[in-house]
Amino acid sequence: MIKRFFILCSGADATLLETCSNGEQNKYAGIGATVFFTAVMAFISSSYALFTVFDNVYTAIFFGLIWGLLIFNLDRFIVSTIKKSDNFKRELLQATPRIILAVIIAIVISKPLELKIFEKEINQVLLEQKNDLTLANKEQIALQYNPKKEALNKSINNLKTEVLTKETETNALYNTFIAEAEGREGTKLLGKGPVYKEKREKYDASLKELQALKEINETKIATLENQILALDTEYAANITNSQPIIDGFDGLMARITALNKLPWLPSFFIFLLFLAIETSPIIAKLLSPKGTYDYKLEEEESIVKKWITQKVEQRKTLMDTDAAINKKVYDDIEQENEIYNYKKQQAEKLLKQQTDAFYNIQIKNL
Repeated sequence: MIKRFFILCSGADATLLETCSNGEQNKYAGIGATVFFTAVMAFISSSYALFTVFDNVYTAIFFGLIWGLLIFNLDRFIVSTIKKSDNFKRELLQATPRIILAVIIAIVISKPLELKIFEKEINQVLLEQKNDLTLANKEQIALQYNPKKEALNKSINNLKTEVLTKETETNALYNTFIAEAEGREGTKLLGKGPVYKEKREKYDASLKELQALKEINETKIATLENQILALDTEYAANITNSQPIIDGFDGLMARITALNKLPWLPSFFIFLLFLAIETSPIIAKLLSPKGTYDYKLEEEESIVKKWITQKVEQRKTLMDTDAAINKKVYDDIEQENEIYNYKKQQAEKLLKQQTDAFYNIQIKNL
């Protein structure tokens, strides 16, 4: 049962192969087994690759099954269309396009399995890339807010500087009228004279201005700080909203790119393994000697070809003979006077009817 199934997978004529030896049947059963298991590996690899795309098991299995059947049909077609002959160069030339197709199929099959085999190493590379992307994302978003924050902080510093300047000026007035009262500066007179009162009034006025300035600037500073806080909140929200995009940076293309950053030698050997599996049925057919099945298949094809060629030649001969007979018949008829006179009489009647019809039309027009 299994042997028949693998023979079916090889694309060989099962009825014709039954008339061959067991060795010949086993050879094609082995070729069919290789075709079958290559399709199974294609199903597994494509299902994993599609799972990284769709994140859905059932969808991945469904499309993976279609891809596996497609690879099975291609491999079966490739193996079954290679015909054995006595000229190895001709066989190699015939198999070259199929070998190229097998190489392409091997690449397509091996790549998803490489992604699965080196999944841990790829995840490490992706983690590093995600961290770099996170830092770069924060820097890029910060470029949108830093100029605004710097302008607001500069305004706050200017307001604070304005208050400090006013405080320095007020403190200087305070020291002036105290020194006047103590007689250390100004009039050098001890006590609270007219000059003292004048300087005290200047200080009191400056103090009131300072207090009013503090209240106004504190309000302005609070407003500016609220704006900075709003910018920080918006910045954090943008970071939070964009982070899921970075966290989802683990699709098929990202994993292939990460795989290319790993050492190439292990991946290359895995590719060679699948290339050997994919091309083994073709190589086996090329290297194997011409067997009983090949001779019988060649005989059947030769019989059919000659039979069709004979039928075509018979039809051509029949048509040529029929044309020659028809020509001879019409040549003989051409020599018959009775037929000539009859056709002449009918032509005269037709000409008379045409003349009468034309005459009647002209009378009506008049």
